[in-house]
Amino acid sequence: MGKINILDEHIANQIAAGEVVERPSSVVKELVENAIDAGSTRIDVAIEEGGLELIRVTDNGSGMDPDDCETAFFRHATSKIASTQDLFAIRTLGFRGEALPSIAAVSKVECLTAPDTSGLGCRFVIEGGTVRAKTEATAPRGTDIAVRELFYNTPARLKYMKTIQTELGHVTDYIYRLALAHPGIAFTLKHNGHTLVQTLGNGDLLQAIAAIYGTTVAKSMLPIRGETLDYRLDGYIAKPELTRANRGGISTVINGRYIRNYPMVQALLQGYHTLLPINRFPVAVLHVQMDPTLIDVNVHPAKLEVRFSKEPELMQLVEREVRETLGKQRLIPAASMPAAKRPQEAVVQEQLELYRPQAPQAQVSAAGSRLPGTAAPAERWSAPAPAAGTSASPWAQPPGGAPQRSGGAAGTGEPQLRAASAGPAVQPGAERERLAPRETAAASEALLRAMAPQEEQPPALPAFPKLHPIGQLHGTYIVAQNEEGLFLIDQHAAHERINYEHYYDKFGNPAEASQELLVPLTLEFTAIEAEKLADRLPQLEQAGVYLEPFGGASFLVRAYPHWLPAGEEQALIEEMIEWLLGEKKQVDIGKLREKAAIMCSCKASIKANQSIGLLEIETLLDRLAACRNPYTCPHGRPIVVSFSTYELEKMFKRVM
Repeated sequence: MGKINILDEHIANQIAAGEVVERPSSVVKELVENAIDAGSTRIDVAIEEGGLELIRVTDNGSGMDPDDCETAFFRHATSKIASTQDLFAIRTLGFRGEALPSIAAVSKVECLTAPDTSGLGCRFVIEGGTVRAKTEATAPRGTDIAVRELFYNTPARLKYMKTIQTELGHVTDYIYRLALAHPGIAFTLKHNGHTLVQTLGNGDLLQAIAAIYGTTVAKSMLPIRGETLDYRLDGYIAKPELTRANRGGISTVINGRYIRNYPMVQALLQGYHTLLPINRFPVAVLHVQMDPTLIDVNVHPAKLEVRFSKEPELMQLVEREVRETLGKQRLIPAASMPAAKRPQEAVVQEQLELYRPQAPQAQVSAAGSRLPGTAAPAERWSAPAPAAGTSASPWAQPPGGAPQRSGGAAGTGEPQLRAASAGPAVQPGAERERLAPRETAAASEALLRAMAPQEEQPPALPAFPKLHPIGQLHGTYIVAQNEEGLFLIDQHAAHERINYEHYYDKFGNPAEASQELLVPLTLEFTAIEAEKLADRLPQLEQAGVYLEPFGGASFLVRAYPHWLPAGEEQALIEEMIEWLLGEKKQVDIGKLREKAAIMCSCKASIKANQSIGLLEIETLLDRLAACRNPYTCPHGRPIVVSFSTYELEKMFKRVM
């Protein structure tokens, strides 16, 4: 007699339930996704004791008629696919027909549903996979499913459930994701009668973000949009000053389906390149729309992972749009002030009229109410060349001169963060006098120019503010001002950014700058490190560092670029080799170039607690303004923090 038996259907359902129903959040996921597929505009979720006692999902979707209500609890019963071809063009969140029978096999389920507004519906009760009742009942349009005593007939599964707070956290997190994926649906989540989540469902993604993360986060979000022939990307990303300790604040949505996709998250982080501190992650909600034939969603039991047919194209789109969106912003964080309750009306302290000499009328009309020596906010300016004698300072300028910047910045591949100077301002009166003799000709030329086709000009990017140094604080921070308020600049971070961009350009072609040493440097390693290093010598040569074996586990440094920071050459080469040996996969030359530039910039920069003169401060600020990204150091730490004039007046109670 054979030993292999066909399992009873009830046992088979309980085994299959282990794949679909891992915990209460799995039940919530499947039921809410069914409600979304039914076209619901409002979904209410109520749970008790973390979902182990009760999970109730109520929607106003299309509902089911009595026959479908019972058929839906059969295994592999679905209305969403009918043929093999449908598997390659899935537009719904569910399609397998496994969720309801799997849930019913390990719980007590009651379903009340109606397909229209007539008030006539169906009540269906199933416990542990066995049908208990099917009757007519009055019900509004939609479906109301209650799942009670989850895992009541599988005590082993119930034994290994986590605490109520842990299970509640998983449920809440997934409702968050669905609310962000479908801002047009009003979601409500209640636990033991207390409302935890409530969204408006008006289709505004930013309002959904505010409902989930709070208004402070929503105010720091930046819209992002992009499109290729195959993909359309939109959503919101946070400014670099708003970060989290993990990737939990990143939500990726594909065709309305929340997924976890590591390459897409990496593309997002690459777009923030050097703008985030180490081990910090942004808040982002990315929506991607594509043809369903370009994606395979049938690769994961919970459908949380997908496969793209054109993944590199999507990753490039995400990285490019994130970088361009951030590049259009002035990323200077405001100093956080203690929260204070603001009255309904602002009370401004009366100013005393003190006698002071009147400035000439021309000067007043030109300067307005600005501080002496400051420029108007709308002016664009170019960083002046360093004053004579400043290059003698060891930190004022890296070897080889400051990085050159052109207005177009062709070929850099990085967004430019400041615009070129438009030249000296012209008084309106002088402009009219200059144009008066040729008024008729100028009008004709203007008319012809208006009729001619115009090329669309890209919007001007925000300029780094023109700062006027006041002094130095504790030998570490530069204090500066302009018409917008007060600014604190971390001198080490600022100089590090300047040096990083300088060395990054230098490492683009380091072989030409390599010089042979009269006395080679000797480096020693372990036997395993030496064997691994021998295979990666070509990568070091592309960074301008030439090594050759010297017997045993020793190597000789024969040449390195002459512009490496003086006195730090051996330490830098050892750090580069240490990083190179730590890479387990194929070494990315671009990444090695970046790491080497970061190492050099840190070694060559001015340190904290180091006093510098006013002329050196001005040179540092001018060269910082000429950087492609003057807002963060290569490690992602902010360089500049601002105090607005309004905040300063509040501190001194000039504005109440």
